[in-house]
Amino acid sequence: MKIVNIESFPIRVSNSSDKGRKIDTKNINTAMLANNELSEKLDSYKENENKSDAKRHLEVKSMDSYETIIKDMGEYYIDDGSNTSIYSKSHETTVVKIETDTGIIGWGEAQSPVSPNTSATIIKDIVTPLTIGKNIFDVEAIWHKNYAAKRERGHYTGFYIDAICGVDIAIWDAIGKALNMPTAQAMGGIHRNKVSLYNGIGGTIPEEVADQAEWSVSKGYKYLKMHLKEDIDNTVEIVSKVRERIGESIGLMLDVHMGFDTFNAIKLGKELEKLNLLWLESPSDPIDIPGLCEISRSLDLPIANGEWTRTKYEMREIFEKRAYDISMPDIARTGLTGGKQIATIAELYNIPVSPHVGGGGIVSIAATLQYSMTIPNFLIMEHSEQGHAVKSIILSESFDAKEGQYSLPNKPGLGIDIDEGKLEKYKIEPSL
Repeated sequence: MKIVNIESFPIRVSNSSDKGRKIDTKNINTAMLANNELSEKLDSYKENENKSDAKRHLEVKSMDSYETIIKDMGEYYIDDGSNTSIYSKSHETTVVKIETDTGIIGWGEAQSPVSPNTSATIIKDIVTPLTIGKNIFDVEAIWHKNYAAKRERGHYTGFYIDAICGVDIAIWDAIGKALNMPTAQAMGGIHRNKVSLYNGIGGTIPEEVADQAEWSVSKGYKYLKMHLKEDIDNTVEIVSKVRERIGESIGLMLDVHMGFDTFNAIKLGKELEKLNLLWLESPSDPIDIPGLCEISRSLDLPIANGEWTRTKYEMREIFEKRAYDISMPDIARTGLTGGKQIATIAELYNIPVSPHVGGGGIVSIAATLQYSMTIPNFLIMEHSEQGHAVKSIILSESFDAKEGQYSLPNKPGLGIDIDEGKLEKYKIEPSL
């Protein structure tokens, strides 16, 4: 069953009500808040916030005070004070379509929250010529051959790997459809029929974040993750308020988006240990393996990381040195093939896997769900209740979580149907 066509759709979906992706917000890492139920209440908090507090005193990379400086780049923006990541004002990604000689269509996604045309160009110019004519059941060989072809060019990670993985996911979707079974079953078997989710929340005001937490719990979520970019004192204050509001029965995690050096990450972690968190995520620079090891050794609080590491080769040193306690591969960056390899190695070290979704779209969500069902060491899956409507706008029918869980879809492959008319509607033109 040979691949006869590969097509990519770089898309951009604007979201005027998305409170967490506005460049005028003080905290560019707040969770997506595209929900009318929350908008009025959160706006009132923003109006009352102290406008003179320009200095965040974020203990990042130095003991000097840190100032949030938002640089507008047109479609994108960045905090010029920390330069940890570029953000899009819209939902962006690259959807991939493959077609076999038997007429089977497979859908994939190369996660592209910034510059989806870059992923699309790589797929068109490099991945497609290396993949056309291959049998879909040679999926692991296809991944490896594409990866190997780029190593000498220095492309061990980044957009090149994302492009490979978008095609990889599409092939696995086609395999499931060809076998008339869920992709999870085709990948080795289904370990569970339901997958627990955590919802992302964030902000700068304790009451605001607590309101989001309370709202999330009302939607059935038993696990929540806070996205905070504050100094130690403010972080602890917000976490304490959330814990006070939702009680001890709700699982609570914290992502600080690489906000601290090793010393201050440990200092923060010692305070957080008193608040019964499930993990501290991305406490420092992800490439500082010795620093992450020191943080992990110094804290009883588990450390979660790994959304940037795309291959098993990148993960080897991390697992060997036990740099963190929970692995978080992003399936639209690893592909299903690479993600399964990472999970297998993690299992050898008794490390649980909590797959990251983040900026990924609906195909990424569907693929991550199948992945979560097929690995034995799965822990919990990331989700955005607030951003889901925007991410799923390209579907022909709904694909929603219920009561903080996803169930096994009753369709083969990834279990979703894409509306190609909507893909064309949101497709963006090449930059050149």
